[in-house]
Amino acid sequence: MSKYIQELMSPQLMMAIYLFVGFIAALYILSVVYVFIDAKRRGVNAFWAWGIVSLIPFVGLIAYLVLRPNSYIADREEQELDMALRERQLAQYGSCPKCGSPIEKDFVVCPVCNTQVRNVCPSCHRPLDAHWKVCPYCRTHIQ
Repeated sequence: MSKYIQELMSPQLMMAIYLFVGFIAALYILSVVYVFIDAKRRGVNAFWAWGIVSLIPFVGLIAYLVLRPNSYIADREEQELDMALRERQLAQYGSCPKCGSPIEKDFVVCPVCNTQVRNVCPSCHRPLDAHWKVCPYCRTHIQ
């Protein structure tokens, strides 16, 4: 049997086997590096622990892929900023200074307590912000 194996193991076949083993080893090393880098980008506190787990061939990588956070830390920060921006935009409409009821941007008086919350243009009768000097709708100067 040794004679047959010797005949089968030509230099070309040996080179193919070495290349295949090298390819598998390179994939293993790259998977460990990937876990380290990806865990750090996703904001995992113990990213070095995932790197150690990923040293277990294939099982460590699969465990990381199943248990890792679903989004990157940069994406989570962007979502938090977007939510803060939306909350700020909603808060711009304001609330009544007397009763605290929500007031929309074009309200002149509070619909709950009838308190005047905005000025009105004397010409076109549209709501104006308190700091405006000219009505942006009809160009009337406000005193």
